[in-house]
Amino acid sequence: MTGELDGVLLVDKAAGMTSHDVVALVRKRLQLKKVGHCGTLDPIATGLLLLTLGRGTKIQDLLMAEDKEYSGTIVLGVTTSSQDREGEITETRDVPVLSEEQIRAAFEKFRGDFYQVPPMVSAIKRGGVPLYKLARQGKTVEREPRLVHVYRYSIDRISLPEIDFTVHSSKGFYVRTYAHDIGEALGCGGHLAALRRTKSGRFDVAHALPVNELTNLPPQEISARILSLPQVSRMRGA
Repeated sequence: MTGELDGVLLVDKAAGMTSHDVVALVRKRLQLKKVGHCGTLDPIATGLLLLTLGRGTKIQDLLMAEDKEYSGTIVLGVTTSSQDREGEITETRDVPVLSEEQIRAAFEKFRGDFYQVPPMVSAIKRGGVPLYKLARQGKTVEREPRLVHVYRYSIDRISLPEIDFTVHSSKGFYVRTYAHDIGEALGCGGHLAALRRTKSGRFDVAHALPVNELTNLPPQEISARILSLPQVSRMRGA
Protein backbone atom coordinates (compact mmCIF):
# COMPACT_ATOMS: atom_id res chain seq x y z
CA MET A 1 0.00 0.00 0.00
CA THR A 2 1.52 3.34 -1.02
CA GLY A 3 0.58 6.99 -0.77
CA GLU A 4 0.57 9.38 2.15
CA LEU A 5 -1.28 8.41 5.28
CA ASP A 6 -1.38 11.11 7.94
CA GLY A 7 -2.90 10.78 11.38
CA VAL A 8 -2.96 8.63 14.50
CA LEU A 9 -3.54 4.89 14.84
CA LEU A 10 -4.58 3.48 18.23
CA VAL A 11 -3.04 0.06 18.88
CA ASP A 12 -3.61 -2.36 21.75
CA LYS A 13 -0.06 -3.64 22.32
CA ALA A 14 0.42 -7.28 23.28
CA ALA A 15 2.79 -8.43 26.03
CA GLY A 16 6.28 -9.49 24.97
CA MET A 17 6.64 -6.81 22.28
CA THR A 18 8.52 -3.54 22.48
CA SER A 19 6.88 -0.31 21.30
CA HIS A 20 9.43 -0.28 18.45
CA ASP A 21 8.23 -3.74 17.36
CA VAL A 22 4.73 -2.27 16.87
CA VAL A 23 6.14 0.70 14.91
CA ALA A 24 8.11 -1.68 12.66
CA LEU A 25 5.00 -3.82 12.06
CA VAL A 26 2.90 -0.81 10.98
CA ARG A 27 5.70 0.52 8.76
CA LYS A 28 5.82 -2.85 7.01
CA ARG A 29 2.06 -3.43 6.74
CA LEU A 30 1.28 0.08 5.46
CA GLN A 31 4.59 0.66 3.63
CA LEU A 32 5.19 3.90 5.49
CA LYS A 33 8.49 5.54 6.39
CA LYS A 34 7.28 8.07 8.95
CA VAL A 35 5.80 6.26 11.95
CA GLY A 36 6.36 7.27 15.56
CA HIS A 37 4.87 6.34 18.91
CA CYS A 38 3.74 8.35 21.93
CA GLY A 39 5.01 7.01 25.23
CA THR A 40 7.01 3.78 25.42
CA LEU A 41 5.35 0.69 26.88
CA ASP A 42 7.72 -1.90 28.38
CA PRO A 43 7.55 -5.46 26.97
CA ILE A 44 5.61 -6.70 30.04
CA ALA A 45 2.95 -4.04 29.47
CA THR A 46 -0.12 -4.24 27.27
CA GLY A 47 -2.60 -1.65 26.16
CA LEU A 48 -2.90 1.67 24.41
CA LEU A 49 -0.07 2.77 22.16
CA LEU A 50 -0.63 5.87 20.02
CA LEU A 51 1.16 5.67 16.68
CA THR A 52 1.68 8.85 14.68
CA LEU A 53 1.78 8.47 10.90
CA GLY A 54 3.12 10.83 8.24
CA ARG A 55 2.37 14.45 9.19
CA GLY A 56 0.91 13.10 12.43
CA THR A 57 4.49 12.80 13.72
CA LYS A 58 4.49 16.61 14.05
CA ILE A 59 1.97 16.42 16.92
CA GLN A 60 3.78 13.58 18.70
CA ASP A 61 5.09 15.83 21.51
CA LEU A 62 1.58 17.25 22.06
CA LEU A 63 0.09 13.78 22.40
CA MET A 64 2.90 12.55 24.66
CA ALA A 65 2.31 15.46 27.04
CA GLU A 66 -1.21 14.29 27.92
CA ASP A 67 -2.13 12.40 31.08
CA LYS A 68 -2.44 8.61 31.15
CA GLU A 69 -4.46 5.91 32.92
CA TYR A 70 -3.06 2.51 33.84
CA SER A 71 -4.22 -0.62 35.60
CA GLY A 72 -1.65 -2.86 37.21
CA THR A 73 -0.69 -5.40 39.86
CA ILE A 74 1.86 -4.93 42.64
CA VAL A 75 3.42 -8.01 44.23
CA LEU A 76 4.63 -7.19 47.74
CA GLY A 77 7.64 -8.72 49.49
CA VAL A 78 9.93 -8.93 46.44
CA THR A 79 12.10 -6.04 45.19
CA THR A 80 13.74 -6.22 41.74
CA SER A 81 16.51 -4.37 39.91
CA SER A 82 14.10 -2.99 37.30
CA GLN A 83 11.16 -2.46 39.70
CA ASP A 84 9.09 -4.91 37.62
CA ARG A 85 8.93 -8.68 37.19
CA GLU A 86 11.56 -8.66 34.43
CA GLY A 87 14.37 -7.60 36.76
CA GLU A 88 16.65 -9.61 39.01
CA ILE A 89 15.39 -10.12 42.56
CA THR A 90 17.40 -7.87 44.85
CA GLU A 91 15.60 -8.48 48.14
CA THR A 92 12.78 -10.56 49.62
CA ARG A 93 10.93 -9.64 52.81
CA ASP A 94 8.02 -11.06 54.72
CA VAL A 95 4.69 -9.43 53.91
CA PRO A 96 2.94 -8.43 57.14
CA VAL A 97 -0.78 -8.75 57.70
CA LEU A 98 -1.97 -5.46 56.20
CA SER A 99 -5.40 -3.92 56.57
CA GLU A 100 -7.11 -2.10 53.71
CA GLU A 101 -6.63 1.12 55.72
CA GLN A 102 -2.85 0.59 55.88
CA ILE A 103 -2.70 -0.11 52.15
CA ARG A 104 -4.82 2.93 51.36
CA ALA A 105 -2.59 5.11 53.57
CA ALA A 106 0.45 3.99 51.52
CA PHE A 107 -1.32 4.85 48.23
CA GLU A 108 -2.36 8.22 49.69
CA LYS A 109 1.32 9.17 50.08
CA PHE A 110 1.54 9.13 46.30
CA ARG A 111 -1.44 11.26 45.34
CA GLY A 112 -1.39 14.83 44.01
CA ASP A 113 2.07 16.35 43.38
CA PHE A 114 5.16 14.42 44.50
CA TYR A 115 8.68 13.65 43.31
CA GLN A 116 9.69 10.36 41.70
CA VAL A 117 13.26 9.19 41.18
CA PRO A 118 13.23 7.53 37.72
CA PRO A 119 14.43 3.89 37.69
CA MET A 120 17.90 3.01 36.39
CA VAL A 121 16.22 0.76 33.83
CA SER A 122 14.70 3.63 31.83
CA ALA A 123 15.23 5.44 28.54
CA ILE A 124 16.28 8.71 30.21
CA LYS A 125 19.71 9.71 28.91
CA ARG A 126 22.82 10.62 30.90
CA GLY A 127 25.58 12.08 28.73
CA GLY A 128 23.71 10.85 25.65
CA VAL A 129 23.57 7.25 26.93
CA PRO A 130 20.20 5.72 27.99
CA LEU A 131 20.20 4.74 31.67
CA TYR A 132 19.15 1.18 30.85
CA LYS A 133 22.44 0.70 28.95
CA LEU A 134 24.40 1.86 32.01
CA ALA A 135 22.28 -0.44 34.18
CA ARG A 136 23.23 -3.40 31.95
CA GLN A 137 26.88 -2.57 32.68
CA GLY A 138 26.12 -2.77 36.39
CA LYS A 139 26.39 1.00 36.84
CA THR A 140 24.12 3.14 38.99
CA VAL A 141 24.10 6.92 38.58
CA GLU A 142 22.39 9.73 40.43
CA ARG A 143 18.96 10.50 38.93
CA GLU A 144 17.22 13.83 39.22
CA PRO A 145 13.84 13.50 41.00
CA ARG A 146 10.94 14.50 38.74
CA LEU A 147 7.75 16.22 39.79
CA VAL A 148 4.77 14.05 38.81
CA HIS A 149 1.05 14.14 39.61
CA VAL A 150 -1.50 11.44 40.41
CA TYR A 151 -5.01 12.77 39.75
CA ARG A 152 -6.77 9.74 41.18
CA TYR A 153 -6.31 6.08 41.93
CA SER A 154 -8.39 3.09 42.99
CA ILE A 155 -7.45 -0.09 44.82
CA ASP A 156 -9.32 -2.74 42.86
CA ARG A 157 -8.35 -5.99 44.58
CA ILE A 158 -6.34 -7.01 47.63
CA SER A 159 -5.19 -10.63 47.76
CA LEU A 160 -1.83 -10.39 49.52
CA PRO A 161 0.87 -10.37 48.36
CA GLU A 162 -0.97 -8.97 45.30
CA ILE A 163 -2.71 -5.60 45.01
CA ASP A 164 -4.55 -4.59 41.81
CA PHE A 165 -4.87 -0.85 41.22
CA THR A 166 -5.83 1.79 38.66
CA VAL A 167 -3.96 5.12 38.50
CA HIS A 168 -4.55 8.29 36.46
CA SER A 169 -1.28 10.22 36.21
CA SER A 170 0.62 13.02 34.51
CA LYS A 171 3.19 12.52 31.75
CA GLY A 172 6.63 11.29 32.78
CA PHE A 173 5.17 9.01 35.46
CA TYR A 174 6.79 5.62 36.07
CA VAL A 175 4.27 3.03 37.20
CA ARG A 176 7.15 0.66 38.08
CA THR A 177 8.52 3.24 40.49
CA TYR A 178 5.03 3.85 41.89
CA ALA A 179 4.72 0.12 42.67
CA HIS A 180 8.22 0.02 44.18
CA ASP A 181 7.61 3.10 46.34
CA ILE A 182 4.24 1.84 47.62
CA GLY A 183 5.96 -1.42 48.58
CA GLU A 184 8.59 0.54 50.51
CA ALA A 185 5.88 2.63 52.21
CA LEU A 186 4.30 -0.65 53.38
CA GLY A 187 7.62 -1.77 54.85
CA CYS A 188 8.06 -4.93 52.79
CA GLY A 189 9.06 -3.77 49.30
CA GLY A 190 7.30 -4.68 46.09
CA HIS A 191 7.46 -4.70 42.31
CA LEU A 192 5.16 -4.25 39.32
CA ALA A 193 3.96 -7.64 38.07
CA ALA A 194 1.46 -6.54 35.39
CA LEU A 195 0.61 -3.31 33.61
CA ARG A 196 -1.99 -2.16 31.05
CA ARG A 197 -2.36 1.37 29.69
CA THR A 198 -6.07 2.03 29.31
CA LYS A 199 -6.16 5.74 28.36
CA SER A 200 -3.94 8.47 26.99
CA GLY A 201 -5.51 11.92 26.98
CA ARG A 202 -8.95 11.50 25.36
CA PHE A 203 -8.02 8.22 23.67
CA ASP A 204 -9.21 4.88 25.09
CA VAL A 205 -7.87 1.36 24.56
CA ALA A 206 -11.48 0.25 23.90
CA HIS A 207 -11.14 1.87 20.45
CA ALA A 208 -7.68 0.48 19.68
CA LEU A 209 -6.73 -2.12 17.10
CA PRO A 210 -5.34 -5.33 18.67
CA VAL A 211 -1.87 -6.28 17.44
CA ASN A 212 -3.10 -9.61 15.99
CA GLU A 213 -5.44 -7.62 13.71
CA LEU A 214 -2.52 -5.41 12.66
CA THR A 215 -0.85 -8.62 11.50
CA ASN A 216 -3.87 -10.24 9.83
CA LEU A 217 -6.13 -7.51 8.42
CA PRO A 218 -5.68 -6.25 4.85
CA PRO A 219 -3.75 -2.95 4.78
CA GLN A 220 -6.87 -1.12 3.51
CA GLU A 221 -8.79 -2.13 6.64
CA ILE A 222 -5.94 -0.99 8.90
CA SER A 223 -5.72 2.37 7.14
CA ALA A 224 -9.49 2.82 7.56
CA ARG A 225 -8.88 2.84 11.33
CA ILE A 226 -6.45 5.78 11.18
CA LEU A 227 -7.78 8.94 12.82
CA SER A 228 -7.24 11.96 10.57
CA LEU A 229 -5.49 15.03 12.00
CA PRO A 230 -8.79 17.03 12.09
CA GLN A 231 -10.44 14.12 13.96
CA VAL A 232 -7.57 14.03 16.46
CA SER A 233 -7.83 17.79 16.94
CA ARG A 234 -11.58 17.55 17.63
CA MET A 235 -11.13 14.65 20.04
CA ARG A 236 -8.49 16.57 21.98
CA GLY A 237 -10.81 19.55 22.19
CA ALA A 238 -8.17 21.66 20.46
